[in-house]
Amino acid sequence: MEFLSLERLGAPIWLWLTFASLLVSLLAFDLGVLNRRDHEIGVKESLLLSAVYIGLGLAFGGVVWGRLGADAGLAYLTGYIVEKTLSLDNVFVIAMIFLSFSVPKAYQHRVLFWGILFAIALRGLMIGFGAALIANFAWTLYIFSAVLIVTGVRALFWPSERTDAADNSFVRFLRARLNVTERPHGNRFFLRLPHPTTDRPTWFVTPLFLALVSIEIADVVFAVDSVPAIFAITTDPFVVYTSNIFAILGLRALYFALSAVMGRVRYLEQTLAIVLIFIGSKIFVADLLDKDIPPWLSLAGSVAIIAAGGLYSLWRTQPAARRWAPKMAAAGAAAVSIVSVGWTLWPLREATRTHYETELVDRGPVIRAVSA
Repeated sequence: MEFLSLERLGAPIWLWLTFASLLVSLLAFDLGVLNRRDHEIGVKESLLLSAVYIGLGLAFGGVVWGRLGADAGLAYLTGYIVEKTLSLDNVFVIAMIFLSFSVPKAYQHRVLFWGILFAIALRGLMIGFGAALIANFAWTLYIFSAVLIVTGVRALFWPSERTDAADNSFVRFLRARLNVTERPHGNRFFLRLPHPTTDRPTWFVTPLFLALVSIEIADVVFAVDSVPAIFAITTDPFVVYTSNIFAILGLRALYFALSAVMGRVRYLEQTLAIVLIFIGSKIFVADLLDKDIPPWLSLAGSVAIIAAGGLYSLWRTQPAARRWAPKMAAAGAAAVSIVSVGWTLWPLREATRTHYETELVDRGPVIRAVSA
């Protein structure tokens, strides 16, 4: 039963069971109550659902903080924010997939729901495999970090062009091997129809099924970047998995609001690239300086990069934002500078305090003798 030990799981079993119960309850409530009937999710409903999911994710982070300590809580929050930000790039891909397969907005939520179930299982497998690798071969963490840096540099200087999501090799393979309807048939992925040549009832797949497959393929590609990113923040399997899942749960609800405004976030890909480089280089910088980088500094750096990228995008796309964006950026830069200086001086403060306490201990007998 070594695989059930606290060292392997990262948290007590009851905490894992609490998370699993909450996850199942959320999914059941989402599909069985909120979206029992297919309907188009508007921006207002999307933002409300997103606020609920974000609130639950942050509240669970409070539980992690209270039960596993401040470092685990900060690592959870950092992983949650980084994963949520990296997931934004997936919104572009999902929007293109739905457009390519002409999926009506009323049925998009159902496709995303089943896509999330696949993502939960996929992340579990990848995170479990990654945690086992790091536990047995610590040097693999450097490989994960190097992959992040290379991916970030490539995305920053050689951004890839977005192609038609419906024109990938696996979808073409499915179209050649399966009977595919020309248009969606409600919310169904499969249905029986008369074959056009034999007139016998035959199983067909609908464009919703092809859209679902395309989203799963996109999530596999996306997970190759996101899973190493969270392992570069923390190697605790519980913190890694829970922050990952809560981030992608909320993204599904936020998709319907984000898809309408993604054109304004012009420099999202460059921002994500810098985040990957920052997270990936953290372990190498820590070795170079011969001291651990605290979780709160990773959090501050990630938030600063994301905020700067968002402000710059607004500044370039919204004329009204040009009045206040530079001031916000300057305030953010000042905050990051203060945090960086504080992190640099903190070891000196600790060393001074330790030296002072040592002197007090050494002088204790002398002080007591004089007092006597």
